[in-house]
Amino acid sequence: MKIRAAVTRAKSAPMSLEALELEEPRDDEILVRLVATGICHTDIVMRDQAYPVPQPIVLGHEGAGVVERVGGGVTKVRAGDHVVMSFNSCGLCPSCADHAPTYCHDFFGRNFAGARPDGTSPLSGVGGEAIHGNFFGQSSFATHALCHDRNVVKVRRDAPLELLGPLACGVQTGAGSVINALKVGPGHSIAVFGTGSVGLSAIIAARLVGATTIIGVDLNESRLAMARELGATHTVNPKGLGATETIVKATGAGVDFAFETTGISAVIRQAMESLAPRGTCGIVGASPIGTEVTLDVPHLMTAGRTLRGIVEGEATPETFIPTLIDLHLQGRFPFDRIVKFYPFDRINDAIHDSEAGATIKPIITMPK
Repeated sequence: MKIRAAVTRAKSAPMSLEALELEEPRDDEILVRLVATGICHTDIVMRDQAYPVPQPIVLGHEGAGVVERVGGGVTKVRAGDHVVMSFNSCGLCPSCADHAPTYCHDFFGRNFAGARPDGTSPLSGVGGEAIHGNFFGQSSFATHALCHDRNVVKVRRDAPLELLGPLACGVQTGAGSVINALKVGPGHSIAVFGTGSVGLSAIIAARLVGATTIIGVDLNESRLAMARELGATHTVNPKGLGATETIVKATGAGVDFAFETTGISAVIRQAMESLAPRGTCGIVGASPIGTEVTLDVPHLMTAGRTLRGIVEGEATPETFIPTLIDLHLQGRFPFDRIVKFYPFDRINDAIHDSEAGATIKPIITMPK
């Protein structure tokens, strides 16, 4: 079928809106008509090839839409269902068998290879040009996408579908890291380094679960103002007094948890140094391959501090995304405060505004 998609053809270059051909769904695939798709920092990182993602490719991995057709082997959803598309996983490896799909042994293959597991792409251009697809099992910078049973989540019909895409990755990562991975609870303290969409989602979640000291750290004063509105009890701009010193002074011994979203080595070290004894720092930033971090080993070891990686908030999307939707509709998870909508034909403007810090979480909406 003919679709319209934003194609990434060169490193750091604008995406081009093109007419492409999308294959019919295979036996285990689902055809979704996109209503809206969130733009995630990971899409920009992949465009700029910090990871070896093949080009030309259709990116996009926070899609929300309506099921149009399903393959013969699909029973999870049917035509007309409202869905969100999240990350893909194999369902067969030890991690998937242990209900930990974010650590699927084939996570990179299923999400970043630009092809199905058999090496084919469902997309093609004019004259049969090969276009890489299946990014995060969806490639949702398009009017239609094919996804899979493992990465589709059916959502309630009374939820605003155009808003829900960011729950698939950015918001899920921030909230899930606090709730599922770090297990922040009542009375705990947490410092969030980087108050973009992931960091602000973490701050909303920290407030939700009862953390009493929530510190937002960023160079952008408008982001820090938003952090305070969404639940931060303190904010720190490292342009002045160092973040670590300020956090330790504010808490007495440091925080129970640090959450680092930038992927910058120096900031990761600052996050570690802000921890109280037995504290844990979780990192989620998309650092370039080969990035290294230098730590003070006695500081880490003698006080039982922990540094750990977190992927997609350690969420099981099928259950976690509907939970976040319920919380939002109850007024307890106001992630709508951080989004801004753009029409599909302004996708490059949306990306520019995200990179410039003018928009926290862009969402592109498809023509009706």
